[in-house]
Amino acid sequence: MTRPLAHGGRASEIDERHPPIRTRRVSFDWESTPLHWVPGDPVATHIINAFHIVLPEGEKWFIQCVKDARPHLKDERLLEEIKGFIGQEMVHSRSHQGVLDQILERNGIDVSRITAPAARGNADRAKQMAELKERNPRAWRRRLRFELAAVASIEHYTAVLGQWIMDNRRLDEAGVDPTMLDLLRWHGAEEVEHRSVVFDVYKAFGGGYAMRVLAWVVSLFFLYWALIGGSLYLLRQDPTITRRVTFPRVYRSYRRSVRRGTVPGVFRLLLGEAPVYLRPGHHPSKVCSTPRALEYLKTSPAARSAGYDPY
Repeated sequence: MTRPLAHGGRASEIDERHPPIRTRRVSFDWESTPLHWVPGDPVATHIINAFHIVLPEGEKWFIQCVKDARPHLKDERLLEEIKGFIGQEMVHSRSHQGVLDQILERNGIDVSRITAPAARGNADRAKQMAELKERNPRAWRRRLRFELAAVASIEHYTAVLGQWIMDNRRLDEAGVDPTMLDLLRWHGAEEVEHRSVVFDVYKAFGGGYAMRVLAWVVSLFFLYWALIGGSLYLLRQDPTITRRVTFPRVYRSYRRSVRRGTVPGVFRLLLGEAPVYLRPGHHPSKVCSTPRALEYLKTSPAARSAGYDPY
């Protein structure tokens, strides 16, 4: 996957390392969005729908990790960026939940077998962390540091995917539902916008290189499970699919979708980003383009309806 790095527009006015991070309280109307919002391509649809399944609770975990670390941070600018990050992620979680409730559920697809354990996992984590902090503060810091490193790894991929979605005109050519396309691009733009926050929190919380590598490995396995397992689960639940869903059939369809440009080459993407993210001197500000994100947010129907005034 080619990662666009060129900065257009008012690049000289944007601090890529510390851009302002604003919460845009967007909303989406899913009344007219079909189940297969990539026309004629249920595999591409459900590969991306797999993100919708894990993101509502996943975003809540991201928020909680940062909230746990916040009282131990001193940098005022980072604390202000955390505020914007939390606001954006809360809206992301709510927006993706809307897809589950109003598109998948409406079409007879039950995702509770994945979402319910994820919600319980978040609740259990909160109790475990509270108990661990009381019993063994050093172990608590070590666990939180690892979780922050894992979130930073995932945030790298969401930013890169966000850039891909913003720049990919083939999605428009394929006739992707415009409301869904706006959700994906708005979310992607905000992922690019706040891509440095969790990485900076991790560093400020004492995170080092070795743990960053270990957390990346764990995150990679999670992302593969979420994409492969989630998409297979959705395809098997899809009431319009009558043929038996097998991995070889799905993989062939996936390869066709990659060639059409309706999904990224996720296997190549996840491993291909390793040399970028695992470079010892890496910082998220060195990848993706904040000016490009702001350029999209100027035209996003959801952001404009929310009264977003581009800066």
